[in-house]
Amino acid sequence: MRLHLHTTLVCCFFALLGTSLLAAESTLVASGSGGASPKQPQAAIANDGTVHLIYGVGDAVLYTRSTDAGVTFTKPQEAFRVPNLALGMRRGPRITAAGTSIVVTAIGGREGKGRDGDVLAWRSADEGATWQGPVRVNDAADSAREGLHGMASNRDGTVWATWLDLREKRTEVFVSKSADGGATWQPNIRVYRSPDGNVCECCHPSIMVSDGAVHVMFRNALAGNRDMYVTTSKDDGKTFLPAKKLGQGSWQLNACPMDGGMLAAGPKGSLVTVWRRDSEIFTAASTGGREQLLGRGEQPWIASSTKGPVIVWTAGREGDLLVLSPASKQPQKLSGAARDPMVTSAPNGEGPVIACWESKLNGQTAIFAARVDIGKAKTK
Repeated sequence: MRLHLHTTLVCCFFALLGTSLLAAESTLVASGSGGASPKQPQAAIANDGTVHLIYGVGDAVLYTRSTDAGVTFTKPQEAFRVPNLALGMRRGPRITAAGTSIVVTAIGGREGKGRDGDVLAWRSADEGATWQGPVRVNDAADSAREGLHGMASNRDGTVWATWLDLREKRTEVFVSKSADGGATWQPNIRVYRSPDGNVCECCHPSIMVSDGAVHVMFRNALAGNRDMYVTTSKDDGKTFLPAKKLGQGSWQLNACPMDGGMLAAGPKGSLVTVWRRDSEIFTAASTGGREQLLGRGEQPWIASSTKGPVIVWTAGREGDLLVLSPASKQPQKLSGAARDPMVTSAPNGEGPVIACWESKLNGQTAIFAARVDIGKAKTK
């Protein structure tokens, strides 16, 4: 396996649509080609500001971290291997910082290619030096074979996972909770069953825990529409409220866009969401809030910060990487030729906000990371 760690690259970031220039730095975390191509980066930030980053290479999950807000990263090391690791098109491992532990989930199976697959969890209590696992999260074997899932942790260190589940021969949304930092997982809970038979089969679900509430976001498939929905539990996952559709419009589509959107915590326990409808990106300040058009694009992701939400997306399936943060009123170009970006912040809302994404460098697939400027505190 040939993976190359590079020094920090200075990139010029140009504002979108003729707005002012924005200068910043990005870090090349890894690159490779062929069977050694790094894919699907995901990052989590601990309360002490340490950035933990993972990505997949073939059947291996590699781990690296940064203690200087994403300026430099340690040499990536193989954390563990997953047979037939689900990877690509938002499939791939997920990571969260849960108290003193790092928890990573990934989907794999003996045969792969959608024939089997389980959500598997690993944990590290020593900054990624060693890993314990795997522990199976889904309690019906091979029910996660679609390969799409999400994970999040609460400030108290509990961890929640959600995934597209096929145990009933239909695509449903399930969750499970770990109260011990990913070591064990509780019985699974069905979050949503579509009255039309299936939710959207190829869009990843997302999960967020805040102020005692568990929020799950997924793309539904109702009456020919592929719209985003959110459901919430206020009793620690025992029951979930009826799912609510996001936005005012609908997307009539007899296909799967493979684009699941994301959600983050807003002020005073509120929820902020971002999603794609057709060729446009929308955000809303609550499940019932009026949608706001951000522009054309795909693959959006959102994180909360002390100054407000930070949103990233790409201009196409592969294209310019755009970021909208409290530091600017217009989207800014962060990179070119990017795929599947994500952005993250610490559970306590302090410290850096870090974006990471796939791109190309000299014909090779590369993983980049960058700190996002969130600007000064808002004043009334």
